[in-house]
Amino acid sequence: MSESSRYQPQAIEERWQRHWDQQQLHRTPSGGTGDSGGSADSGDPKPFMALSMFPYPSGNLHMGHVRNYVITDVIARVQRMRGHRVLHPMGWDAFGLPAENAAIERGVDPADWTDRNIAAMRQQLQRLGLSIDWDREVATCHADYYRWTQWLFLQFLEAGLAYQKDATVNWDPVDQTVLANEQVDSEGRSWRSGALVEKRKLRQWFLKITAYADQLLDDLPTLEGWPERVRTMQANWIGRSTGAELSFAVVDGEGQESGERITVFTTRPDTLYGVSYLVLAPEHPLVATLTQAEQQLAVEAFCDLVSRQSEQERTAEDKPKRGVPIGARVRHPLSGELIPLWIADYVLADYGTGAVMGVPAHDQRDFVFARQYGLPVRQVIIPEGSDERAYEGGAWTEPGVMIHSGPFDGLASGEAKQAITRTAAEQGWGWQKVQYRLRDWLISRQRYWGCPIPVIHCPSCGVVPVPADQLPVELPRRAAISARGGSPLAQLESWWQVACPSCGQAARRETDTMDTFMCSSWYYLRYSDPHNDALPFRREAVDDWLPVDQYVGGIEHAILHLLYARFFTKVLRDRGLLGFSEPFTRLLTQGMVQGITYKNPVSGKYIAPADVADPTDPRDPTTGEVLEVFYEKMSKSKYNGVDPSVVIDRYGADTARMFILFKAPPEKDLEWDDADVEGQFRFLQRLWRLVDGARARGLRLDGDGTAAPGENPAAVSIDAAALNPGARELRRAVHTAIAAVSDDLDGDFQFNTAVSELMKLSNAMTEHLEAAPEPVAREALRTLLLLLAPFAPHLAEELWAMLGAGSGAAASIHLQSWPRADAQALLRDTIPLVIQIKGKVRGNLDVPADADKATLERIALDSEIAAKWLEGKAPSRVIVVPGKLVNLVP
Repeated sequence: MSESSRYQPQAIEERWQRHWDQQQLHRTPSGGTGDSGGSADSGDPKPFMALSMFPYPSGNLHMGHVRNYVITDVIARVQRMRGHRVLHPMGWDAFGLPAENAAIERGVDPADWTDRNIAAMRQQLQRLGLSIDWDREVATCHADYYRWTQWLFLQFLEAGLAYQKDATVNWDPVDQTVLANEQVDSEGRSWRSGALVEKRKLRQWFLKITAYADQLLDDLPTLEGWPERVRTMQANWIGRSTGAELSFAVVDGEGQESGERITVFTTRPDTLYGVSYLVLAPEHPLVATLTQAEQQLAVEAFCDLVSRQSEQERTAEDKPKRGVPIGARVRHPLSGELIPLWIADYVLADYGTGAVMGVPAHDQRDFVFARQYGLPVRQVIIPEGSDERAYEGGAWTEPGVMIHSGPFDGLASGEAKQAITRTAAEQGWGWQKVQYRLRDWLISRQRYWGCPIPVIHCPSCGVVPVPADQLPVELPRRAAISARGGSPLAQLESWWQVACPSCGQAARRETDTMDTFMCSSWYYLRYSDPHNDALPFRREAVDDWLPVDQYVGGIEHAILHLLYARFFTKVLRDRGLLGFSEPFTRLLTQGMVQGITYKNPVSGKYIAPADVADPTDPRDPTTGEVLEVFYEKMSKSKYNGVDPSVVIDRYGADTARMFILFKAPPEKDLEWDDADVEGQFRFLQRLWRLVDGARARGLRLDGDGTAAPGENPAAVSIDAAALNPGARELRRAVHTAIAAVSDDLDGDFQFNTAVSELMKLSNAMTEHLEAAPEPVAREALRTLLLLLAPFAPHLAEELWAMLGAGSGAAASIHLQSWPRADAQALLRDTIPLVIQIKGKVRGNLDVPADADKATLERIALDSEIAAKWLEGKAPSRVIVVPGKLVNLVP
C-alpha cells in the first residue's frame, strides 16, 4: 500500500473541517416559522433541536465534555440525514466564581480570562468535528446576552415572582457568597468550593418557585422521554405533603393562656393524643420571648452551636438529634394537658412553620429524641387485631387502630386523620394544609462576576426596576476584585450611585449579582433567535424550534438546572412569551468518564500515573508505600484526566469519538482504557483498507450517492433471485445493519451496540465483498459509509469522496438520506434450529425458514444429533417451537 493510500486521520480531519467550514455545511437551514423564508403550512421539514448542556469555559476540555458533545453530535447528524431541519448550537455558561477567583489569583480581568478560555475551548471542540452551527453561539457573560437575562428578571418582578426579604442563608466562607439550598451537598458543603457552609442573616433576592410547585410536580408524568431517576429526584425535592396545621396555646407559669400560639404542621394528625412535647427551630422568633430565665444560658449556648451547622448536617438521618427545653409550656388542644416546649437542631425555621409536635411512639426521630432526654412515649395507634402493647424497639409508624385518643378510640388511623382535622377546623385551632419541601429560589450573590440585578433602591419609591430601554446594566470593567470584603460592586460608588428613574432623587443601584443558574435557565430559548436585538427571542422562532427535542447532560443537574429551567419555561409561558410548558422533550443523562487513579491510602495523596514506575506493583515514588488503584471521575486534582488533544494528536478525532461511543452504554459510567482506544483505531484502519481495496478494483459510487430526502439510497435495482448465496448473505448483512443501527439510534440510544453492528457489517463485507456482483458491492459500500457517517464523520466523508460519490454542492455524505432496510433482503432461505435432548442443547441445524412443525420434527428426528443422543430409541415426547428449537424428550 502506498503512503498516499494509508489512513492518516490528522490530515484528513483538518482538511474536511476546513471544507465544511467553507461550505457552511452545519449552518442551520432556513424554513418554518422560526426562520425567514418559510411558514407553518409550507411543507417544510420538521425542526429538530439537538442540544448538549453548555459548558463552563475553564479553558480545557476533558473526556467528559467529549462524551457529552459527541453523543449529541451523532443524534444531530442522524436527524439531518433523516430529513429534519436540525438546530445544533453551542454556547458558554460563562459567569461564575471560578473565573472570578482565577482573575484574583492572576491579577487579570475576569472578562479577558473568560474570553481567552472560550476561544481555546471552541478550537478544541472544532477538532472533534462536531456539526455545530457556530453562528448561533452565545456567552452568558456578554452584554448582548445578559441584557435579556435582566429583561427576563424584570418579567418575574412584574409578575410578583421576584422579591427581596431578610433571610437566614447559606454562606460560603471561601467563595464569600450565599448559596441556594440546592447548592449545598448532603454533608453541608458548598457545591463549588467544598467549604462547610455557615448560616447568616442577609437581605436577599428570591424567585417564587414555590408558586409553581404543584405544576412542577404534576407535570412530571408528562416527561416520558426523561429518565425515571431524574423525575423521582425532582418529585422528592419538591416534596409535597398533605396534612394539617394545628395550633397550641402558650401558657404562663400559672397555667393560664398567654395569648401566644404555636402552630405546627403535621402529616399525622391521627397521632395528636401521642404528643408529649413541642419543638421549635432555634431560629424561631418566639424562642427569644418564651425562654425562661433559668434556661437562658443553655438556650443561648445551644443556638450558637446550631448556627454553625448546615441544614444537611442538622437533618441527616444518621446524625444524633440534640435539643434543650426553654422552660415554657403549651396546652394540648384536646386533652388540655400542659406540654413542655423545646428547641432542637433537627427543626428548621424556614420549613413549614418552624415548629413540630413530638410524637415519640409514632415517629422514629422523635422516639430517639425522647429516649435520649427522658420524655414520655405515649402509644395511641396499635396494629389492627393486636393487643395494646408498647413498641420498645422503636416507633410504630404504620397505619392501625386508635387507642388512648378520647372520642377517636377504635377508629382506623386513616379515618382519624380526617376526623381530628375536621374537629380542629370546627373548634378553630386547626385546618387542612398542603406543605412543600421546595423553598423559593435564592438568586442573590455577593460577588462581581455575574449578571447585575436590574433594580434601583430609592429612599422614596422603594424598589424601582431599571427601564427596559436602559438595559443592559453593565458590569464595570477592570473593577478591583478581592476574595474578601463583600461585593466589589458595593465598593464602587461611581457605579451604584444613580438617580431614581421614577422621582429623580439620589438612589442606589442593587449591588448583588444573579446566581449563574439564572443565565442557564433560559439559554436554550435564545438559540432560536440569537441575533435579535429587540427581544430575547421572537415567539414564532421559539415555538418553531422548541421544546428541545433531545437534551444531553449530566445527572448532577437533575435538581439545579433542570428544575430551574422547567420553572422558567412555565413562567414565560404564562407571560405569553412562548407556547409550551416544558423545555426538554427527551433527556439523556450520560455517565461519567473515569480514569485509572492511584492513591496513597496512608497519606491520602493522589499520584500521577506517569510517576508510577510499575503499574503491576504500584507504589508511592517518595515513600514506597503500596498504592490503591481504582477508577474515578477524571479530575486534575487526582491526576487521572486524559487530555482529548493527546488522543486526537495520536489517533485522530474519529477514533476518540468511536471509543467514547463504543466503550459503554451512554447512561453508564465509562472507564478509560488505552487498549480499547487502540482497538477502535485498528477498526477504522480496517475500514480504510476495505474501501481502498474496493476502489483499487474499480468500484465507484458515481451517481449513487445523491438520493433526495425521502428516497432510500440503499434500495437499488438488484435481482435478488439471481444472486449466489454469498451475495445474498452480504445483502442480508447490509440490511440487518441498517435495521439494527436505526433502531439503536431511536428512543433509548445504544451507541455502543450500533458500533458493534458496524463491525459485524465490515466483517461480512471483508468475507463477501470481493466476490459480490457490482450492484451488491456498491450497495454495501454505500450503506457502510452512510451508517458510519454520524460516528466517524471525517473518515466517512473521505471514503465517500474516494469512491466518487455525488458531485457539486450535494457531494458531502452528511447531506445524504439515511438508508432504510429492505424487508425482502432480510428474509432467509434457512434459519438455525436448536436441538435439545435431555434438557440440554446438543447442536444446531439449518432448516428451511418456512418449515412447519411436522417438517421440523421430522428433520430433527432424522438428524445425526438425534441418532447420537437418543441411541436409537424413540423419544417419548417432541416439543417444537417453530423458528427456534425442537426438544426431544427421551
